[in-house]
Amino acid sequence: MKGYKFNRPWEGYVFLAPWITGFLCFTVIPMILSLYFSFTYYDIMTPPKWIGIKNYVDIFHDPRFYKSLRVTVTYVVLGVPFQLTFALILAVILKKDIPGVRIYRAIYYLPSLFGGSVAVAILWRQLFNKEGAVNKILALLGIEGMNWIATPSTALYTLILLSIWQFGSPMVIFLGGLKQISSDYYEAAEIDGCGKIRTFFHITLPLLTPMVFFNIVMTIINAFQAFTPSYIISGGTGAPVDSTLFYTLYLYIKGFRHFSMGYASALAWVLLVIIATITAIMFLIGKYWVYYDE
Repeated sequence: MKGYKFNRPWEGYVFLAPWITGFLCFTVIPMILSLYFSFTYYDIMTPPKWIGIKNYVDIFHDPRFYKSLRVTVTYVVLGVPFQLTFALILAVILKKDIPGVRIYRAIYYLPSLFGGSVAVAILWRQLFNKEGAVNKILALLGIEGMNWIATPSTALYTLILLSIWQFGSPMVIFLGGLKQISSDYYEAAEIDGCGKIRTFFHITLPLLTPMVFFNIVMTIINAFQAFTPSYIISGGTGAPVDSTLFYTLYLYIKGFRHFSMGYASALAWVLLVIIATITAIMFLIGKYWVYYDE
C-alpha cells in the first residue's frame, strides 16, 4: 500500500503470537517437563522424586519393552514398503489423463483421511473378527475363517494391512512429483527405443527419488508413532499375548494405567532417540541414491 512503512517488526510477532504461545505451551514446555520427569519417580498423585537414570536402566531390563519394540519394528518393516509401493503404483496410474481421474484420486485418498480415526479402527475390528465380512467372503469360497484379530499369529498383520490401506498421502506426494518431471525425458527415451518398464526404472524412478526419500522418512516416523489401531483393536491391552503391543500403546499403559509417568516419559525419550537415529541414517545414505535435478 502507498505510504505504508514496513518498519515495525512487532506487528508480525503480534500475528504470530497465538502460534508461538501454543508452540511453547503445548510442545516446548511439555517436552522439557517430560525430560525432567524421565529422571524421576512420578505417579501423578505425589511430587516427582529424582532417581537419576534408574528409569532408563529399568527400560533395558523390561521384557515388555523389547516385545513392544519388536512388534513396532515388524509393523514398520512390513507396512512401510508395501504402503509406499501401492502408493507409487496408483500414482503412476492416476497420472494418466483418463476420464474421471480426479474422482478416482479423491476416492483413493479417502482412507488416509479416516485411517487413523477411532471409527475406522472399530470398522477394521468388525471386518476381521470371527463373524466379520472377511470370514463371510471366505465362507462363500468354502474356506473356514478364524478370528483374525484374536489369533496371535495373524493379529498384527491385520494392523499392517490397515496401514497399507492408508496410502493416500504418499500417493498425492508421488503424483506431485510425477507431474514435475519434464516430458522431454520421456520423448528422448521414446526416440531411443526405451520400453515403458525401462523408462520407469531409468527416468521416472531416479527423478522421483526426492519424493521417495521424503515419503520413506515421514512414513517411518508415522509408523513408529502409530497408536489408535492397536489401542482400539486390542482393547488397549496389546492382546492377544502382546502380539499387537505397539511401543506407543505400552507407553500409554505405563503412564495412564500404571501411573508411572516418569517411566513413560523415559520410554518417550527412548522412542525419540530411535526415530532420530533412523532419520539420521536415512539422511546419511540418502545422498548416495537420491537424485536432485538442478
